[in-house]
Amino acid sequence: MGIDLAVIWALIIVFGLMMYVVMDGFDLGIGILFYFIKDKEERDAMMNTVAPVWDGNETWLVLGGAGLFGAFPLAYAVILSALYLPLIFMLMGLIFRGVAFEFRFKARDAKRHIWDKAFIGGSLVATFFQGVVLGAFIDGIPVVDNGYAGGPLDWLRPFPLFCGIALIVGYAQLGCTWLIMKTEGRLQRQMHELARPLAYALLLMIVVISVWTPLSHAEIAHRWFSMPNLLFFLPVPVLVILGFFAVLREIARRATVTPFLLTLMVVFLSYSGFGISVWPNIIPPSVTLWEASSAPQSQGFSLVGALFILPFILGYSAWSYYVFRGKVKVGEGYH
Repeated sequence: MGIDLAVIWALIIVFGLMMYVVMDGFDLGIGILFYFIKDKEERDAMMNTVAPVWDGNETWLVLGGAGLFGAFPLAYAVILSALYLPLIFMLMGLIFRGVAFEFRFKARDAKRHIWDKAFIGGSLVATFFQGVVLGAFIDGIPVVDNGYAGGPLDWLRPFPLFCGIALIVGYAQLGCTWLIMKTEGRLQRQMHELARPLAYALLLMIVVISVWTPLSHAEIAHRWFSMPNLLFFLPVPVLVILGFFAVLREIARRATVTPFLLTLMVVFLSYSGFGISVWPNIIPPSVTLWEASSAPQSQGFSLVGALFILPFILGYSAWSYYVFRGKVKVGEGYH
């Protein structure tokens, strides 16, 4: 049996996007939570928890996009044609928050509020439109003769918009539990108070999406509930529920590390549910991985480069988080 390069590349892209959601999710979540914290030094501490690593987190998004372009050019062309506007809005949000991240530390006190607002707004916009892209992708993209067959505003539907709101809640919860792990004192106590309502809100969002998705898409409902798929997929919702109970328990006992790790587990399981819903389509609901693949020679050539660079990205990320491990105290930082 030969090596299925399409499946290998799909796993690499899924892994890259998952790493982005995990690593840039709490980064964006900190920007969302900025609104709830008014003290300047506490805001400085929030930003300093990710100051050494935030720009490296977005490497994974670039990897996912480049992999899609090289391995599945048809999917790249169709998905970008369908979702140009939300993707552009997402990039604008990332640009605004990136500029605000650097300029805020150098601004005078009278002007700092401008960059605070840019950081909050950029984080909200980037997160919301990432969720919209995800929701529109699950909703399906019409393809005719290997081209996008819809309109520029087809993504402007209730389900993608709700997914945008849900992702804001999810990233806020990630950011909240990250700050519980990385800070101390009053800021940490404030995050502990926010973590419980955010956890309940995230659970509500996941339940609504989990009900809405099969009701709106018969093919996904069949994939979820037909036998033996149901037996294989049942552990995912069970583990999500158990994970939420564990998060609430750890928050109640004022734990510092485990709420973040358990939230990561819940996010990973939710992400796996998304993969289950669309597999093996790379352009739902009708274009499979193999139909959208580039030539095997192209995938094989690109795979050599990807397998070479991936260990460096993983090593750099791991080393960065190791070097800057530990608590970040109010009044101290890296800027």
